[in-house]
Amino acid sequence: MARFIIRRLIQMVGVVFVLSLLLFLWLRSLPGGPVSAILGERATDESRAALEKAFGLDQPVYVQYLKFLQRAAQGDFGASTAVLPGRDALEIFFTRLPATIELSIIAMAIAIVFAIPLGYVAAKRHGSSIDNGAVVLSLIGVAVPVFFLAFLLKYWFAIETQTFPVSGRQDAALGCTRVTNFFVLDGVLTREFDCSADALRHLVLPAIALATIPFAVIFRITRASVLDVLDEDYVRTAEAKGLTAQVIRARHVMRNALLPVVTTIGLQTGGLLAGAVLTETVFNFGGIGSTLAQAFTQRDYAVLQVLILATATIYVLVNLIVDISYAIIDPRVRAR
Repeated sequence: MARFIIRRLIQMVGVVFVLSLLLFLWLRSLPGGPVSAILGERATDESRAALEKAFGLDQPVYVQYLKFLQRAAQGDFGASTAVLPGRDALEIFFTRLPATIELSIIAMAIAIVFAIPLGYVAAKRHGSSIDNGAVVLSLIGVAVPVFFLAFLLKYWFAIETQTFPVSGRQDAALGCTRVTNFFVLDGVLTREFDCSADALRHLVLPAIALATIPFAVIFRITRASVLDVLDEDYVRTAEAKGLTAQVIRARHVMRNALLPVVTTIGLQTGGLLAGAVLTETVFNFGGIGSTLAQAFTQRDYAVLQVLILATATIYVLVNLIVDISYAIIDPRVRAR
């Protein structure tokens, strides 16, 4: 197991290195570059040259990249020029990250809780009205764009019926105490349970919108995987031995059917952490997704660097955890 984890860690370092190189080359190929973003359109040639020298942009590209790696390893990505001018870019990332993690966890929990049981029931009743209805529901989840569903939910349940808040993470009038910046957790830690309840109410609509695609993907993978396993000889043997349905389901069907589902959940979780841009923007949620959109619009290169590199690293880490869990579930994976 240790060799398996070390091998995956080495692969992860290689992936992060390639990502850093691609990010470095992409940011320096953008029109204008960081100097124009800082100085604006009225910059003189003298001021541009002075700033390029200060940033080391007048040096060879490989020297710039090595210095970029050195600064990234020290967590020095520079100060924001537009999102929060003057504030450290890495600090902005850590301030906004808890919102995206909270949203992604709730969205993935919704997807898993509904998708896996429904996928199992649909497979067991293959061809029935439940199976057909669930397949149609999953197709809707994949086909409807997330931002469109987010607007619909916001209009029906926040504006028309006022059941849930329109935007934001929490009602500022509550004056809640901040500890970890995870608003739900902070309310529990400080025993301000009304703050936790309010944070959860703000999470409902964006989490449902964000959960639709993971729900559809996990449902379809679960259904297909259970259908395959149900045809296996060991399942029929277990039925012939007279084992109860609960034992067959837990020991022989779901344990084997969940292997591809675990991989799918990991990939979808990484995608949620890195791709909640539209949902967070619609609900003005204040996570790294909406911050990324703002940084793109306002050409805040310092924030862009840290957000892209950090979210990519998180994505790789999540997949590393999935690989390890896969190896725990199926010992054959460790031997490959």
